[in-house]
Amino acid sequence: MEVIILSSPKEVEEMGGRILADQIARKADSVLGLATGATMHGVYHYLSLRHEKHGLDFSKVRSFNLDEYYGLGPHHPCSYHTYMCQHLFERVNIQPENTRVPDGLAQDVEAHCREYEAAIEAAGGIDLQLLGLGEDGHIGFNEPSSSLSSGMRIKTLTPMTRRTNQRDFPPGESMPMHVLTLGVGNIMAARRCLLLAHGAKKAPAIQAMVEGPITAMCPASMLQQHRSCTVVVDEAAAAFLQLADYFRCVYKHKPEWQKVNG
Repeated sequence: MEVIILSSPKEVEEMGGRILADQIARKADSVLGLATGATMHGVYHYLSLRHEKHGLDFSKVRSFNLDEYYGLGPHHPCSYHTYMCQHLFERVNIQPENTRVPDGLAQDVEAHCREYEAAIEAAGGIDLQLLGLGEDGHIGFNEPSSSLSSGMRIKTLTPMTRRTNQRDFPPGESMPMHVLTLGVGNIMAARRCLLLAHGAKKAPAIQAMVEGPITAMCPASMLQQHRSCTVVVDEAAAAFLQLADYFRCVYKHKPEWQKVNG
């Protein structure tokens, strides 16, 4: 696991954008696993500007989103499908048929989850999986106690997650209790993972993920066993890391050929 500590949330988001842009530049038909949430706003803004000003080409890129609220259709203003259209899909030249977001209105949930996993496999698997981190250590919507080998399924959200995400819904509208999410096993199958987090509220989860034991109570800790995982955080999120100085030293002295400079 590579841990990169930067000064500010903006630097974290731009670094995430540069890593994704580098992936697309190296492999035009990359298969990207995409995430949503406030942390990703700056990432998608960076990618949109790279497309607009420097011609970053998304025409062959294929994408699969991690999750969607169960019970929300694609045109609901709080759906993750709407989020992706607003923040990325409508701002770059990605082909609509090459984008996939779980169907929050699926009638047969188990069949839909099997089909979604099969579509990822048919695309050749995820080249780079973008991840955020919940304050309780969840990735995707794999809440604490999730199986560390889980596949795509429906999950019930914890009260903490619902309180945190309620801010994305208008006053008076209660957010759904359930989500469709790729599992920890699906995430671990990606060839590379990129996790971004910033802010003091994420510090306990970052410490548990990076330096704690691998446990289902912190599903993100499973990333310790991923073959290629990069974690990018700001100073506030890194506050509890015992090896923070070592991580800063490693990043400072990386060989030039390992750095992303896009």
